[in-house]
Amino acid sequence: MSTDSDFLDEFRASVASFAAEHLAPGALARAHQSEYPRDIARLLAKQGLLGLSIPEKLGGQGAGLMAAVTAIQAVAAHCPRSADIVQAGNFGPIRTFAEYASEEQRERYLPGLLSGDLLMSLGMSEPDAGSAATELATTVTPQGDGWVVNGTKVFSTHSADADVYLVYARFGPGIDGIGSVLIDRGTPGLTIGPASQYMNGEHWCPLYFDDCRIPAEQVLLGAGGFKQQISGFNVERLGNSARSIAVGRYAFDRAKEYVLTRHQFGRPLAEFQGLQWMFADAAVKLESAQLLLERAATTGDRLGLPTAPETAMAKLAANQAGFFAADVAMQALGATGFCDDSLVEYCFRRTRGWMIAGGSVEILKNRIAEHVFGRRFPSRAN
Repeated sequence: MSTDSDFLDEFRASVASFAAEHLAPGALARAHQSEYPRDIARLLAKQGLLGLSIPEKLGGQGAGLMAAVTAIQAVAAHCPRSADIVQAGNFGPIRTFAEYASEEQRERYLPGLLSGDLLMSLGMSEPDAGSAATELATTVTPQGDGWVVNGTKVFSTHSADADVYLVYARFGPGIDGIGSVLIDRGTPGLTIGPASQYMNGEHWCPLYFDDCRIPAEQVLLGAGGFKQQISGFNVERLGNSARSIAVGRYAFDRAKEYVLTRHQFGRPLAEFQGLQWMFADAAVKLESAQLLLERAATTGDRLGLPTAPETAMAKLAANQAGFFAADVAMQALGATGFCDDSLVEYCFRRTRGWMIAGGSVEILKNRIAEHVFGRRFPSRAN
């Protein structure tokens, strides 16, 4: 499928028209719904918005990363929460899965993931291994003709609702011992703990693996697969970046309409220079971040995967721009923006979370500095 500018413009217009008609009416209620909206997932699948980033040879649509970014942003402009579903069908663990799964694994899971009937969650973070992903302690050990998994995962997006978990685990010591396995919900030895709530209203559940036995064919990447998984994780960061910008812009646009029509002291709020400068700063940040995102996505379409430096720059700029824009919007709207009758407060909470999820802004700065100086700066004390 072509990803030239004419195609993307037409595609953006088509998705925006669909979202305005089918998603915008329930946007506020959907934002406050903690459960994964599977009805919307199936609707988006029928519209062809899942699997855009997955090559045709792997079972996807082959539209490319820029097409998926475009879809996320066109949907988010009318329903911020629904953009999460486009992310899950293009940039979440599904992309890493599709890239490295065996043909049998793809045949088993991919059709359901792309139809919206199945949901995959990434089990990466642990109680003692967050940003330091190489320090994870969840183990996979051979037993008979299969494997046994032991350990704990936390802060996994969609963990409360997922049907299958892509779990980072340790087959042996060191970075070279890290790989990943696929574990179905309901597998004996997997306990899904009580739900906790994120600030944005979504829920996550701890995952406990206690002698959880899986067959050999459930190994996605064995020992030595960590670098491949992290390269796939760079793709996921593009989805985070796309949503950060789009959700920040959603709040920005709502606030812009408000300050153009709201009068105080006998004139529109837009005529006050203090507000003008706030919106000017937000506009520059959003446009700059969008350019960095498009560069990273375009590089990814050309090379197969985006580069780590370009991805880090895009996510850092997008996270900061999205939150800044949402913060400006909330301040401009005053009490109206601070109330949960407005999607602006949801956008504020959502963009703040993306500054942590998928690689914190501090970790991204470390990666960018390594690129600038052409050397590693290990975080370990020894």
